[in-house]
Amino acid sequence: MEAASFCSSYRLPYTFPLPPIRTVGNLWKLRRFASYSSSSSINANGHLSASVRGSRSCSKTTSSSSLSSSMRIICGKVQEIKESEFSDVVLKSSTPVLVEFVATWCGPCRLIAPAVESLAQEYDEKLKVVKIDHDSNPRLIEEYKVYGLPTLILFTNGKEVPESRREGAITKVKLKEYVDGLLETVSVS
Repeated sequence: MEAASFCSSYRLPYTFPLPPIRTVGNLWKLRRFASYSSSSSINANGHLSASVRGSRSCSKTTSSSSLSSSMRIICGKVQEIKESEFSDVVLKSSTPVLVEFVATWCGPCRLIAPAVESLAQEYDEKLKVVKIDHDSNPRLIEEYKVYGLPTLILFTNGKEVPESRREGAITKVKLKEYVDGLLETVSVS
């Protein structure tokens, strides 16, 4: 089966909008990617345009100054961190930090991802949003006693805000109410 015919016939099982993705890498890998599609081109700005059977298109952006051999995908405002970064990013932050504990195999985690991304963009100045992978960070999972996924915890001044823990899927409206209530209690204290 050709890659082009596989790409054009495959459909994602979810219909919710996905956050924007920007790929940063080198032109060599983009040219290799372009060879899999039926019609593709790379313009002078480093933008790859590939059409699969003329009905769909995909684009990737690359920095011309980037010569690394690996590509990095950056998705919106939610930053994924590891145990080694937790202290600097979360505990030493001057702004409140909403930590989302997730796993790649967790359906409810994927379900709320667009709502969390939207929240991160909307509260950009007031709140930092980070996510931590459950499987890659067992020490943090044990330390903060994360038993259900997804789990949301608000941190401020290096400590977990009391009553801020929330487990399970949540709608965008309820997520906004939850964060607004927490930010009010943090600003009052």
